[in-house]
Amino acid sequence: MLTDTRSVRYYQRLTDALVELWRRGNRFSELQLYLDGYLACLRQSNALEPYLVHRLEEEVFRFLRDPSNFELAMVQPQTEPDYY
Repeated sequence: MLTDTRSVRYYQRLTDALVELWRRGNRFSELQLYLDGYLACLRQSNALEPYLVHRLEEEVFRFLRDPSNFELAMVQPQTEPDYY
């Protein structure tokens, strides 16, 4: 579980980006490359402590392994409201 506020912000940005990439048609191998690059940038820039980057990596991998995070929501057609 992430408790550092900066780590949580990076987690949210990263997972949102991964879901968006998935919806655009990218598959797991491309998501993995994106994730690897993102984490490498965090390590090189020293934006987070190394142990926080490691925790972030573990949480994002857990997110990637959960297929429910990448299911497309069923869009309901919008209908006219019934007025009585």
